[in-house]
Amino acid sequence: MRKVTTYIKRSVWVCAVLLLLMLSNVGYAQQSTGNYLKKFKPVSVELMQETGIPASVILGVAMLESGTGTSRNAKLLNNHFGIVGKNNLAQTAPGKKSRYKQYASAVASYEHFVEVLARKKWFSQLKGNPEFAVWLKHMNHSGYSSAGHEWIRRVTAIINRYKLYKLDEGMDSDSLARSSSWLSVGMPPTTDDQ
Repeated sequence: MRKVTTYIKRSVWVCAVLLLLMLSNVGYAQQSTGNYLKKFKPVSVELMQETGIPASVILGVAMLESGTGTSRNAKLLNNHFGIVGKNNLAQTAPGKKSRYKQYASAVASYEHFVEVLARKKWFSQLKGNPEFAVWLKHMNHSGYSSAGHEWIRRVTAIINRYKLYKLDEGMDSDSLARSSSWLSVGMPPTTDDQ
């Protein structure tokens, strides 16, 4: 009887420790997501004002593709969107290879993402439209992700869970009109261009 009691006590103790570890991981993930949102919400809103692409789309796709900044690509390459391209990972991290593009900073990754979208045929039709579902549908049809409708479902879930659609309420048509020259060349205007 004594062995059974000791076994039960140990089992309860082990379960309690495991539960605490799981809860601490959940807390860390929530903190990590909170930090990511705090850092990249302003970037997404600024890019929305410059390009007419909803901030919810920019931030939702980045959160999914980068695991809120925890993915290997985000950490090693500053690539928050899974965009394929050149990198120097072999020189900076010997033995590691990747087919994904490397960026000087995470913000450079965000800027390139909106530039890629701005080059799509359908972009001029959607510019300034705050309906994220329409954007995701067009991105899916143009082959942005190989996951298809599952990709749309996952990005939509992120947008809804974190209420990112509220960021799109700040889309300002006046600033979009002023930013039309930005999209004609694919880069933000310099002081010489203004």
